[in-house]
Amino acid sequence: MPEKCTDNPRDCPLVSRVESLEEANRQHSATHREMFARLGALETLSAVQENKLDTILDKLDALTQKVEGLEAKPAKQWESLVGKAVWAVCAAVIAFLLGRVGL
Repeated sequence: MPEKCTDNPRDCPLVSRVESLEEANRQHSATHREMFARLGALETLSAVQENKLDTILDKLDALTQKVEGLEAKPAKQWESLVGKAVWAVCAAVIAFLLGRVGL
């Protein structure tokens, strides 16, 4: 092949290099399309998983609130019982004092 291009473009030494670069470019384009398609699929999957995670976290919050309510219920009952016992003792003391005074 000559070092310089002639009137015939097929005799140019750069033609084979240009053709190989064009073929490589086509292959790279196909690879890029495939990679972008895979990235799109991953983004979709990530969004679905994030949605599911949000749903699970909402349910976990609701369950946590229910458990806290159930844990607090015996404490409230105990406080109510203690309060009633204090009132009963106070009433008995007052009744005893009133009985001593004669009322």
